[in-house]
Amino acid sequence: MRARFVSQPIFMFLVNIRNALLYLRTGYFRNVYGMNIAKDVRLSFKARIDRTNPKGLIIESKTYVAFDAIILSHDFSTRRHAAKTQIGSHCFIGCGAIILPNVTIGNHVIVGAGSVVTKDVPANSIVAGNPARVVKSDIRTIEYGMLAEKKG
Repeated sequence: MRARFVSQPIFMFLVNIRNALLYLRTGYFRNVYGMNIAKDVRLSFKARIDRTNPKGLIIESKTYVAFDAIILSHDFSTRRHAAKTQIGSHCFIGCGAIILPNVTIGNHVIVGAGSVVTKDVPANSIVAGNPARVVKSDIRTIEYGMLAEKKG
C-alpha cells in the first residue's frame, strides 16, 4: 500500500494558518493581558505564560518559546507579586524550560530543554541544566534563537 503525502501547497497553507493563529494569540496576550511581548515573538500553543502578573513579563523581538516552557512573572511563596521577568531578542527557550520570576535573559541566548533558570543570563550564551548554568559563551543567534553559522 502506498503512503499518502500531503502536497507541498496544502502543507504550506496549513503552516500559514498556524502562524496566523500564533500571531493572534500573541496579540491577545498583549492587548487583553497587557503583556509586553513583541509582535514577532513566537509562543508555542503549549507554552505556559504567567498571567498573574502580566505587566511584569517582557519578551523582545524574534524570540521563540517552545512547548511546555513555563515563564513566571510572580512568586506567591516569597510575596513577589510585582516581579519583572525579561527575555531579550533573538532567544530560544527550549521545551520544558522554566524561567523563574525576577530573571533577565540577555539577547541572543539559548536556554536548553528542561533547564531551570534561577538567575540572570548574560547575552550571547547557551545555558542548560537545573539550575541553569552557562555552557557556552560568545555565541550569536539569528531570528528565533537559531545559531548563526561562523564565518571563516
